[in-house]
Amino acid sequence: MANIQIFGAPQSTFVRVVRMACEEKGVPYDLVPVRPHSPEINAIHPFGKIPGMRHGAVELCESKAIATYIDKSFGGPKLIPDDPAAAAQVEQWVSLINTLYEPVWVRDYLLSYFFPGTPDGSPNRAAIEKALPDMRKQAEILNRAVAGTGYLAGGAFSLADMYLLPILDYVRKLPEAAEIMKANPSLEAYCARHAERPCVKATIPPPPPGR
Repeated sequence: MANIQIFGAPQSTFVRVVRMACEEKGVPYDLVPVRPHSPEINAIHPFGKIPGMRHGAVELCESKAIATYIDKSFGGPKLIPDDPAAAAQVEQWVSLINTLYEPVWVRDYLLSYFFPGTPDGSPNRAAIEKALPDMRKQAEILNRAVAGTGYLAGGAFSLADMYLLPILDYVRKLPEAAEIMKANPSLEAYCARHAERPCVKATIPPPPPGR
């Protein structure tokens, strides 16, 4: 069977999640760089969002569905454990990151730097300042979560870590987030340690368009 095809912009954190899943499990894949709402994506995702996946006759959208398919279809380390309780811990953190962390850390904070919508293109300071209290609270929770084992869920690298690390990789380069990370040493050490993981290094995205 042909390689998995991953459709989406490599700068997307969700595209990076599914690429990391392939890299971690040693699954060959081809990245097809396309933007949201492109014809290639519209053919797979009913709302034109990235990533999309094609593997033979199998087409999937939404990063969680794609990553789960990759995990269940191929050998290599498990991204979601077989044990029901451990699997639920991973699923719990994936849900928390997607519903609470990503909206604040990416949409509210990060994009206020990259796509601020200000007349002169300068960072949207009002949006940044509004996001910071939630970021501080959420970082403290992450700091406690990773302090024991060095992983977000249980004692092994999992899909939960794959959802968190691309977000941290972006925001820790920005001043306020860097200070938040410094105030949470277990989280900062977690990020630095996993930055050296092969699946993380192999999926480092290029700068966003126009940067």
